[in-house]
Amino acid sequence: MSTAQEAAARTEILARIRRATADITDKNPETDVPIDWEYGTGIEMDDVVGTFVQKVIDYSATVVRVKAVDVPQAVIDGLRATGARMSAAVPPGLDSDWIYAIRAAGLDARVDDPQLSKETLNETEAVVTASAAGVADTGTIVLTHIADQGRRALTLVPDRHVCVVRASQVVSDVPEAMQIVKPAVLEGHPLTWISGGSATSDIELSRVDGVHGPRTLYVIVVDDA
Repeated sequence: MSTAQEAAARTEILARIRRATADITDKNPETDVPIDWEYGTGIEMDDVVGTFVQKVIDYSATVVRVKAVDVPQAVIDGLRATGARMSAAVPPGLDSDWIYAIRAAGLDARVDDPQLSKETLNETEAVVTASAAGVADTGTIVLTHIADQGRRALTLVPDRHVCVVRASQVVSDVPEAMQIVKPAVLEGHPLTWISGGSATSDIELSRVDGVHGPRTLYVIVVDDA
């Protein structure tokens, strides 16, 4: 394209912009189109927890809802349902009743304290963690990697993830979830956002599971309200 052609094209583009914005009298976008919304307040939703459950299921993950007293057994059921028979890695701050249940079921509950080696993590069948928040609008689980969620390697290397989410932790959208995890971020904790089992279709649009983390996600939603 010649210089003259470039100038003509630029003139035409600017002319179209002027015509398209001719009716805008207030050049300040914030006052021209006021937005009646405040960041972090969430969005209206009839059933936040129910929406979260359905969105997670849409990612081909398994979701069960249980009462708080039934969580230990639900953890065992989740491990068995995903195919874990021998071992599960657990963060050091995980509920002791859950760890006891895992061992009582005959599985080796490998507590990450001191930190398990990468070789041990690689040969461990599953990981069991708590969570920091659930996002209904996207079906996403957020981990802040505090004591009951473990370090990132713990939740990324084993092939199966049994994750416990309290109903009281589920919020409507991402900005609302950010308000929950903000203190952990300010303390320097990393965040992991989980939307279903790990998968990618980057290469020739061929889906490959387990590339960036566990292939299988099993979510236990605890009705604690």
